[in-house]
Amino acid sequence: MERVLTNYIRALRSAGAGVSTTEALDAARTVELVGYGDRALLKAALAPVLTKSVEETEIHNRLFDLFFARSEASTMASAPAQSESGDGEGSAPAESPSLTDLAQSGDAGQIAMAMEKAGAAVGVDQIRFASQVGYFTRRMLEELGVDQLEARLLEKLQAKTPEAEAEAQGLMQARSEVQKQARAYVQSRFEVFGRSATETFMNQVMVERSIGEIGRGDMDRMKLIVAKMAKRLAVRHSRRRKVRNRGQLDIRKTMRANAGYDGVPFEVVWKTKHRDKPRIVVICDVSGSVARYVRFLLLLIYSLSDQVTDIETFAFSNELNDVGHHLERLDFETAMSRILDESGDGSTDYGQAFMDLRERHWDVIDRRTTVLILGDGRSNYGDPKIEILAELADQAKRVVWLCPEAEGSWGVGDSCMLEYRPHCTQMVHCSTVGELEHALDEVLMAYD
Repeated sequence: MERVLTNYIRALRSAGAGVSTTEALDAARTVELVGYGDRALLKAALAPVLTKSVEETEIHNRLFDLFFARSEASTMASAPAQSESGDGEGSAPAESPSLTDLAQSGDAGQIAMAMEKAGAAVGVDQIRFASQVGYFTRRMLEELGVDQLEARLLEKLQAKTPEAEAEAQGLMQARSEVQKQARAYVQSRFEVFGRSATETFMNQVMVERSIGEIGRGDMDRMKLIVAKMAKRLAVRHSRRRKVRNRGQLDIRKTMRANAGYDGVPFEVVWKTKHRDKPRIVVICDVSGSVARYVRFLLLLIYSLSDQVTDIETFAFSNELNDVGHHLERLDFETAMSRILDESGDGSTDYGQAFMDLRERHWDVIDRRTTVLILGDGRSNYGDPKIEILAELADQAKRVVWLCPEAEGSWGVGDSCMLEYRPHCTQMVHCSTVGELEHALDEVLMAYD
């Protein structure tokens, strides 16, 4: 029974629920108190022990029903089988029925018990991908004795008599029925142990895939991935601030404050350090070659609304436009369409965009501002206005440039990346969603 609970906790963890060792021990004590007899009670009792959020509660509710989905017939059949095997100290264990007898018996409880036993023997709970369903189904059939059934079937088919053909027909039907039952059992274990592992694997593939290779059919998955990234960043940086805000003992001020107590530190004084709240100005090249990258950067930043409340967003292909109001008032997809319509046409001109920033929006840049530029730095051989970027770097806290092109392409053709680089605090190649998350993590770290 301990193995049952351990496997269930493993299923929860693979589905994304962060069950700690302490919580696992608490769950074991809970099971000792309530037992496995009343499943509704067990489900309700384990929920506050193994879950810490609405998302984890939903995972628990879904997986519990799948994991403990054992038929009533199977449960009832296990009791007489155990009592029969325990009659007398010298009684031999009951022999397992043959595959043919099992299929022809029609005993749902006996079939379910045989499936569980075969599944445990072949390690079906280790399933990770849907493509493994066929493999584990065959392994279970072999464990149940399908080789003997197939040998007997071949023998009857070769006999070519009416009686043999009738028996062969029954054997084929029996094999088909048991195969169907085995496949259904493997599929149910995949839903418990493999589905979440597959999703995790697919999400990791998407995170590491170049944004330029992500198709429209992947957008729903990517939105969920970005939402998880934003939540992870928010938790990470709020935790850092909480730890660092505890402060460090200020010995000099503590001694001065307690001079009236003969130096006994009744009043403790901590060193304090002013920390700026994150203020980010985003400047995005939304020309055709970069527009996909902009979509995910803005989606990630605006998913951090609780963590970053002060955001100014600008977009350009040549003329720079303030587009923050679209992202604040409209749903994200509508806002992106509006931004691309307003700012995505025309020949790319970084120099003009920097001039517009200085003439119209220079007041949004101050000493606590991180300027985040996303673009490939290709300005169609126009004047790149390096001096404006240099002035921007002097006025802002940091200038971080994210370029979707590989570093080997910087400075090639109309690329001005090498000219812009000396005036940037950081300039990095950023072509995947995972790299966008890492870049934004470093931006927020400057404010912790």
